[in-house]
Amino acid sequence: MAKENKIEKNSENEMIEDNRSVLVGYVRKSNAGGALKVSINSDAFSDCSTYVTSDGQTYVPLVVSLNALSKVLQGERAVTTISQMQD
Repeated sequence: MAKENKIEKNSENEMIEDNRSVLVGYVRKSNAGGALKVSINSDAFSDCSTYVTSDGQTYVPLVVSLNALSKVLQGERAVTTISQMQD
């Protein structure tokens, strides 16, 4: 299970490292461009935390950056990451 390190600016404009997300997979456009291809690492996915809804269904909450996904859709990037935020 790989850790994704993010760099953020704090209120004093200093760069800080955020180790609170786990890389789970990747998203890219299909070769034909009509779909998104989602690749999930099965080991990382099985290690993710889950939550259960009131009807008993279990879900894995994942995050994809809208900005990065937009760049993939526009062809500015080839791929972006799927992560799970950790507490």
